[in-house]
Amino acid sequence: MLIREKIYMDRDGLIKNGPITIVAFGDSVTHGAFAEGEFDYESVYWNRLRKKITEVRSYVPVNVINAGIGGITAEDSVGRMDRQVLSHNPDLIIICFGLNDVNGPLETFLSALKVIFEKSLASGAEVIYMTPNMLNTYVAEDTSEKHLEYAKTTADMQNNGRFDKYMSAAVSLSEKMGVKVCNCYLKWKEMSKTQDVTKLLANRINHPIREMHQLFADSLFEIIFE
Repeated sequence: MLIREKIYMDRDGLIKNGPITIVAFGDSVTHGAFAEGEFDYESVYWNRLRKKITEVRSYVPVNVINAGIGGITAEDSVGRMDRQVLSHNPDLIIICFGLNDVNGPLETFLSALKVIFEKSLASGAEVIYMTPNMLNTYVAEDTSEKHLEYAKTTADMQNNGRFDKYMSAAVSLSEKMGVKVCNCYLKWKEMSKTQDVTKLLANRINHPIREMHQLFADSLFEIIFE
């Protein structure tokens, strides 16, 4: 049963099918990381999405499992899918990887995503691949000193088209496999034409500020209730 249908269940439907369960599966952005050493689970996109869904109708509970881990890749996450994602019998699995995967081979990223998509689709859940935000485009003055070298690397990967290539390939794979795409990266690229997107990153590298998590939540909501 799709979430847009399940949200209108009556008491008998709730007894039979249980509440809406969403698993957010990803890296530090899903984990809830913002500035250096700062985590905020109220402001993260999946919590904002949960609130938006309950505004449609408050009777059916919406539970979100946070399966995001800072610094992790899709490849490192394949082995934790059964116990951290599929064991919850989710109605929806939101998959968001790429920010760390760009440091490794593209083929490794796509191979892991393929397995994640296959296992997610086989579970019978709704599956959405949400492309992440852009990386920084320059090294900001207020970047943490211990991350200055990495900020140079990420800026180069953003500016030389490497991250574009990874996102394009991930979207193509999603579409080929029948996975819905919530292309937030494309929206960030559009914003970058008129805004300093590095200033929209709380750690000035790859963690969006709180307000930008609303973009993720709104975009996901549109996909779910389209």
